Amino acid sequence: MVRARHSTAEARYNAVVMHDPARPASLLSWCWPWRHRGLLRQFVQRQVLARYRGTALGVAWSLLTPLLMMAVYTLVFRYVFRWQWAGGTGGGLDFALHLFAGMTVFGFFAEAFMRAPQVVVEQPNLVKKVPFPVEILVWVSTLSALVFALPALGLLLLATAASGHALQPAWVALPFIWLPLLPLLLGLGWMFAALGVYVRDVGQILGLLVSLLQFLSPVFYPVSAVSPRLQPLLYLNPLTPVIEQSRAALFDGQWPSLSAWLLQCAAGLAVALLGAALFRRLRPGFADVL
Repeated sequence: MVRARHSTAEARYNAVVMHDPARPASLLSWCWPWRHRGLLRQFVQRQVLARYRGTALGVAWSLLTPLLMMAVYTLVFRYVFRWQWAGGTGGGLDFALHLFAGMTVFGFFAEAFMRAPQVVVEQPNLVKKVPFPVEILVWVSTLSALVFALPALGLLLLATAASGHALQPAWVALPFIWLPLLPLLLGLGWMFAALGVYVRDVGQILGLLVSLLQFLSPVFYPVSAVSPRLQPLLYLNPLTPVIEQSRAALFDGQWPSLSAWLLQCAAGLAVALLGAALFRRLRPGFADVL
């Protein structure tokens, strides 16, 4: 009975979207939704403004939250446990800056990743409007997370320059270093947005996974502090090269390896296409579940 209902919904969906000129021609086009740029701009703006609507400090929270977290982590790890950053000066400010760099990257990832299971569930009215391109909701969530991360990134650059680090030409490479995260987050977002419609426990599972991933990523330590035997395993984490390359560009003026960057982009694109395929496969049944 469930299978029959799903087949009916799929037939209805195909009948409509086959005549919908706004439907992307291929999964690859989902990774560049230029035709929906107006919708994206409107939805991202609405989501960003909704985050801080009615608060006294407004967008200042996007700076205060990472600053307070950085202060707490620095106090605990640097002054309570007396950790020192491998290869750093050993000062508290140096530790805080290296920590803040890792937290900025991880915060962007966690914000988009944690939102994924809810992006479809929270918009049942849009889902039931079959011609609406529901796949852009994951774009909205990811781009909103990027907007929330930009103030922290700007603060990191200012603090790095104010701490005595020389301005480095490699700083302009930071957008390219972060770029592989975009298709990765889109792919994961489409996967878990689709699964989250059918299995509501996905959100709780991702919350636990993000907590574990924070300590399995080089946020609180450099990769060089890990045993050489374990370092290859650490690089299986897609956040590891982004965090390490960001720190190398910020504090050492090192440009990322082109071959490694291309490999990251290719892997992210593969995840994006896989996630898009799963989302499109499960999309016809969304309206029945919601």
